[in-house]
Amino acid sequence: MKKFRPQPGFVVQAYRFALDPNATQERALRSHCGAARAAYNWAVGWVTASWWQRRAEESYGIAEDELTPWRPWSLPSLRKAFNEAKHADPRFASWWEENSKEAYSTGLANASAAFDNYAKSKNARRKGRKMGTPRFKSKRKARLSCRFTTGTIRVDGDGQHVTLPRLGTLRTHEPTAKLLTRVQAGTARILSATVRHERGRWFASFQVEVKQDITRVTRPDAAVGIDLGVKTLAVLADSTGEIRAVANPKHHDQVLKKLRRTSRTVSRRQGPDRRTGRKPSKRWEKANAARNRVHYRVTNLRANALHKLTTAVAAEYGTVVVEDLNVAGMLRNRRLARRIADAGFGEIRRQLDYKTRQRHATRTIVASRWYPSSKTCSGCGAEKAKLPLHVRTYECDACGLVIDRDDNAALNLAALAAACTTGTGVAGDQDTAPAVSNPRGADQKTRATRRSRKATAGRAGGATLPHPRQTETRDRTQAEALTLW
Repeated sequence: MKKFRPQPGFVVQAYRFALDPNATQERALRSHCGAARAAYNWAVGWVTASWWQRRAEESYGIAEDELTPWRPWSLPSLRKAFNEAKHADPRFASWWEENSKEAYSTGLANASAAFDNYAKSKNARRKGRKMGTPRFKSKRKARLSCRFTTGTIRVDGDGQHVTLPRLGTLRTHEPTAKLLTRVQAGTARILSATVRHERGRWFASFQVEVKQDITRVTRPDAAVGIDLGVKTLAVLADSTGEIRAVANPKHHDQVLKKLRRTSRTVSRRQGPDRRTGRKPSKRWEKANAARNRVHYRVTNLRANALHKLTTAVAAEYGTVVVEDLNVAGMLRNRRLARRIADAGFGEIRRQLDYKTRQRHATRTIVASRWYPSSKTCSGCGAEKAKLPLHVRTYECDACGLVIDRDDNAALNLAALAAACTTGTGVAGDQDTAPAVSNPRGADQKTRATRRSRKATAGRAGGATLPHPRQTETRDRTQAEALTLW
């Protein structure tokens, strides 16, 4: 699906509302989401069938030019093949007309994106962990979701209903006045809508093109450095030397006792068994819903606290400096994983990025992951080679400064803003931090692996040897990409 690009002066924003459907409307919602899952599974089976057929033919000794041709997975190709098969396929022939065409298009678009991600991952053209081949979605585990891009998509004038294709008018649990006011004023245009079921409640999320309103910050010439932590969620130090700490609410720890009790109740009920095909009992479903409500409340409390923090910071300072934390690596520490996940370090950085850029036209500087903010003295600039995590007070051997470890790191991050005179400083320019010698304070050589040689050459300014697969053209056909399968 083609990515939408907003017009100059406009941004794409989501408005999400909880729904209150009646019994008939809820059956229609589940039917549409089930149709999207069925179309996805059909696309995965249709594409991979040619893969297995080719593999079987190769084992028979059939020549390459006589093998079964690859089946394309582009969205237009999948739509064409699905439209030809839905009339004859017994899985769709009797009920496909009951749902909107957007439901099937949602599943086909998701399948096309899944195959694209798999091919890019195999060709080393996708960041992150390796992606495997797309798998079928289970009816019991699949998330109920469906997207509408065409047809009647609007917010009704009474502020209490929304209208979606084929589903009709649905009552909302909360007023839609915030979006309705913008639509009526001509400063917003609805692009698409997505219905989704989460923890016992249906939601409608509208993708809206909204006119950008820039608000001037309170202190445009001030910069703030934010040091994130577990004991204290954030330590804020501005360019004037003022330091203030934001306590960690620890929402998950507050309900941990209740979660344990509800989990024990769920474990004592007769739950589903995939191996034997046993369905869950009514008491298990009721207990599981009670446990999910606790999780859902914690999620909402955490999101509310993070939004309040990031909104206040973005509205006050002209420059915000945050660290590029390796959150995935930090979560491997089993002693701190639960509290790190509860803090939401990645979400804080994401919210600061778009709020400073879209709402206030200020900048966010992302310090390098190897910048020694905690090891460097904020007074004289001396750097320590080692600083264990259990040492919470920084004592400088050069100037004798004694300061809290987190306060020292926040001051160093705030001072980093003055040195970053090039680049826009937004999330796209993550290398705007000044180059420092020996940034990690390493006292031994790095292992001579392919990844470390590449990183060392990049830091030293030398030529980086490309990966052999990266020297090939990036405009590969699907058949060439699938030779790696």
